Amino acid sequence: MIITKQHLLDTHERISDYIHRTPVFTSSLINEIVGTEIYFKCENFQKMGAFKMRGATNAILQLSNTEKEFGVATHSSGNFAQALALAAKLQGIKAYVVMPSNAPEIKKAAVKGYGGEVIECEPNLQARETTLNEVVNKTGAVFLHPYNDYYVIQGQGTAAMELIEDYADLDCIFAPVGGGGLLSGTALAAKHFSPNTKVIAGEPMGADDAWQSFQKGEIVPQTNPNTIADGLLTSLGDKTFPIIRDYVEDILRVEEEEIISAMRLIYERMKLVVEPSSAVALAALIKEKEKYQNQKIGVILSGGNVQLSKLPF
Repeated sequence: MIITKQHLLDTHERISDYIHRTPVFTSSLINEIVGTEIYFKCENFQKMGAFKMRGATNAILQLSNTEKEFGVATHSSGNFAQALALAAKLQGIKAYVVMPSNAPEIKKAAVKGYGGEVIECEPNLQARETTLNEVVNKTGAVFLHPYNDYYVIQGQGTAAMELIEDYADLDCIFAPVGGGGLLSGTALAAKHFSPNTKVIAGEPMGADDAWQSFQKGEIVPQTNPNTIADGLLTSLGDKTFPIIRDYVEDILRVEEEEIISAMRLIYERMKLVVEPSSAVALAALIKEKEKYQNQKIGVILSGGNVQLSKLPF
């Protein structure tokens, strides 16, 4: 599927009643540290606390009435789980969410709070997929993939669309990358609405399958990821990767201490609650700040669903 400018415009109109148009914040002190003008798109203020509400809503709104009767299902360690549960609740349909047993308790509780049914499994991809298949076979629910789905990608792209509408002359947009839904959507938004704006990804060194895939030109599966950025543990999909390969300028890897340092900077200087995955994009920009001096940079803060009792600083 080729995602066009019109697809993104239609998506934004379709989901606008169900999402927040999130604010864009700046910090003169962080600008001084980095040596550039940064515009933070605050998806931590999105409904359910992350950008994934956009894609989940768009995917559900594409279902037929017959499909909606049986509900929706997914597997997710956190934010898409919450997004699907809330988006389903707003449409009056059932959501079944397979979550690994080691997913943050705050995220499991949120899914249940939104009316979703949590089915726990062993914390590996095979267990997630096997359990999901059992749920789908038993309930007839429609499986919606957390990121490797064109409707989800279109939804995620609306965050960058809004940022570009507010600040039309950005030199770059930085976003984190896990499965690639946000990054591929951001790249398409830039391509269609601000073609001179480059899209750069930040990725943890301990979960760098996207960087490896980008270098090799084909998908390199994630193996034994180890990072505090628990939202970025998944492999790229066959729908997200080609978009990233064709339209993303670069993927920059960051160490754990760089992620924690960027996260702390956001807390201390901007008074914003963000999860570690959100800080990865800023960490990447800080690491390569010499390259981006005096530019106008958008940074997507992807979410704020963090377990406050387990802050890394």
